[in-house]
Amino acid sequence: MSNPIQSLDSIAPMDNSKVKKESDPVKVEYEEGKNFLENKDYGQAAVALHNALVGFEEKGDELGIANASNQLGHVCLEREEFESSLTHYQRTLEICDKLNDRMSILSVMSKMVDANKGLEKYDVAITLCLDILDHYQDNRDPQGTVDTLEKMADIYIVNGKKSKAADAYRTMSSIHKNFKHDNIAAKFIEKAEALDS
Repeated sequence: MSNPIQSLDSIAPMDNSKVKKESDPVKVEYEEGKNFLENKDYGQAAVALHNALVGFEEKGDELGIANASNQLGHVCLEREEFESSLTHYQRTLEICDKLNDRMSILSVMSKMVDANKGLEKYDVAITLCLDILDHYQDNRDPQGTVDTLEKMADIYIVNGKKSKAADAYRTMSSIHKNFKHDNIAAKFIEKAEALDS
């Protein structure tokens, strides 16, 4: 009778030499750029991601261009270079729209909200939020809706529009109440009332 269960002492760490290494230098550069960004080394990230972007452009790799542009947008956003981040995000958005990639569009638009908030273009940021809300409501995504409303409330507060922020909190409260999240709903009502007083 054979024993199909492997004994514990025969389990060893995976031999890294057997792991397939990425052979495409452009993709290697892209991954390195993402790692630099994750480690908050924004200068190195910008260089690596720019090189990757150029490589993807030379290949005509639209998905690669979209990904590298998106990551460059993140680098610029972290460095508070909001105009540059918007340029990169706009390029990503156009490609995602062409590919009909709805989830990526929402993600990029959310980052564009942050960049416009950084530029104090509050009306543009709110307009983007309203577009995002439409997508989430079409997809019946209450969590996305609440997250976006919370972003809107923050923008309204920074912009001195407390009554609109309070309205956003009340809407968040009613969404949570629909799902019987009474404690969370109550916290949003408290936030709304604090703004009203």
